[in-house]
Amino acid sequence: MIDGHFVVDAHVHTPRLPTLKPAWLQWAHDFAGAYPWRSVYSASGEVVPSAMDELMESEGVDRVLLFCEYSPRATGIQPIEDNLPLVAFNPERFRLVANVNPYVHHPAAAEVARQLDLGAVALKIHPVHGAFSPADKELYPVYQLCLERGVPVILHSGTSSFPGSRTSFGNPELLSDVVEDFPALQFVFAHGGRGWWYDVAAFLALARENVWLDLAGLPPKKLPEYYQRFDLTRLAGKFVFGTDWPGVPSVAANVRTLAGLGLPEDVLSGVLSGNAIKLMPSLA
Repeated sequence: MIDGHFVVDAHVHTPRLPTLKPAWLQWAHDFAGAYPWRSVYSASGEVVPSAMDELMESEGVDRVLLFCEYSPRATGIQPIEDNLPLVAFNPERFRLVANVNPYVHHPAAAEVARQLDLGAVALKIHPVHGAFSPADKELYPVYQLCLERGVPVILHSGTSSFPGSRTSFGNPELLSDVVEDFPALQFVFAHGGRGWWYDVAAFLALARENVWLDLAGLPPKKLPEYYQRFDLTRLAGKFVFGTDWPGVPSVAANVRTLAGLGLPEDVLSGVLSGNAIKLMPSLA
C-alpha cells in the first residue's frame, strides 16, 4: 500500500532483455532516468522474480499486471511464458495479461484462449506496434472470446515513438463501432489517447459504460492539462492507474502526485485500484 491506498499498477512491462529491439532499451533509459529498474535483471537480461517482488513491495504496489507483446515490427517478441516465473514466485502480487497480433497468430482467438488458460486476467492488443486496425473483423472472434471469458480488452490508444509503429492505428475513434458492437465487453484505452486524441478517448469513456482510460505513460501532474475540456473528477471515475513500468521515475511518486490533484477520496481509491478490481475481480 502507498499512504494507506491499495495500489494496482495495471500496465507493467517485464520482458527478457535479449528479446527486445534497441529502441525499447533506449525508451526505458530515457523515461526511467535514475529509477533502478535494471536492478531486477540478471546479467543475462532475465528478470529475477525475488528482486522484482522486492522492488514492488518497496514501492507499495499490491498488484502488478504483467504485459507480454508480440510485435516484431516495433519492439520484438516478448512471450507470455517469460512472465510465468514472476507469477509462480508471488501469484498474489503478479498477474498475467495476454497479447495477440493477427499477423503473428492465426487463428487469433485460439492463441488468446491459450494465454487465458495460462491465467491471464486481461488481453492487451497493440495495433500501433502491430500495424493493424483494432476494428478489423478478424479480431471480432477475439472480442467475443473475451466477452465469454469475462476479461477486459486493453488497447494501446495514442502515439508511439518506436520505429516500425503506425500511429494512425492508435486513434481511439477506430474503436467507436467495436465498443457498440460489444456493449458488455470492457475496453481499456491504454495511455488515454496520448498525443492528439485525449478528447476522443475521454469523450468515449464518458459516453460508454464499457470504456475506461489507463494512465500509463501520462505524468499525473499533466492530467488536468491533457483533459482540460472535461470535468476531471467525473472523468477520473473512468481512470485505471498504470505506469508503463519501467518507463517511469517512480510508481510511488506517481501515486502521490495523483493524490495531490485534489480528487475526492472515493474517486482516488477507484483510480488506484477500485476500477481495476471492477474490471478484474480476482485482483481483490
